[in-house]
Amino acid sequence: MAKYARLRDRVAKELTSVRLFEAPRASDGELALAHSPAYIQAVANGELSALALREIGFPWSPDMVERSRRSAGATVAAARVALGLGAERPGGVAANMAGGTHHATADKGGGFCVFNDAAVAARLMQAEWARYYAHHRAPLKVAVIDLDVHQGNGTASIFKTDDSVFTLSLHGQNNFPFRKEASDLDVDLPDGCDDEAYLHALEGALAVLDQQFQPGLVIYLAGADPLEGDRLGRLSLSFDGLESRDRRVFDWAWQRRVPLAFAMAGGYGVNIEETVQVQINTYRVALQYWESWQRLQR
Repeated sequence: MAKYARLRDRVAKELTSVRLFEAPRASDGELALAHSPAYIQAVANGELSALALREIGFPWSPDMVERSRRSAGATVAAARVALGLGAERPGGVAANMAGGTHHATADKGGGFCVFNDAAVAARLMQAEWARYYAHHRAPLKVAVIDLDVHQGNGTASIFKTDDSVFTLSLHGQNNFPFRKEASDLDVDLPDGCDDEAYLHALEGALAVLDQQFQPGLVIYLAGADPLEGDRLGRLSLSFDGLESRDRRVFDWAWQRRVPLAFAMAGGYGVNIEETVQVQINTYRVALQYWESWQRLQR
């Protein structure tokens, strides 16, 4: 948990042009775009079973509920800024310093994930887009590019029959979850996968995405856990490899002028500063592409 505060402190100190805002709380109605009302109420009222809490991985408390609501609300806010909904022009790039809770399905949590922030944000942005642009723009299509080391089974489950959202997951083949859900595109990677093999696989996945889907918004899960030595990762990417990964995703979206919202997802370094370093590198890359969006709009 300490990584979130450390990331915020480093962003505030080192990337002074990044504007920081308090994460809003996702309402029951917003969460219900991706989750069943019964599950939302069980979380809110502390009525989850012991088994459900074991699957999530930490105990219930009012603070847990508040944090989970705000984690979802922050990705909603980032997506809204990136798209520019309610503004004169898109922000192009925006972020949630937490989020990436991709193991939560419609009716249960899992793997440290309570509510699926990417799913809630995708559905809410589609609804808001329709309200603003229903009469003169096509419906909003969303691509979720999930580069956490663990497969995005919850996101895949929520969108398995939804052709308006494309789910792409690049993950460790032998890692959690051991029973995976089928994404629109899954890329399984062997233990020990290095920079070269990973980036080759990513380029192939982005080429497939390009052929099959034209999104109006990208939600990017920029997990730090593919880093070599991560306690839960099993891959072997370097800091440079992960920065190159980020640059490829941001550049893919920029070249197509697709707004991008990102969340930090997993990261479990033995040395927490290594996880935070991966994340601050992601922010440095993101800031460069945000500046490109601002120049485009001058």
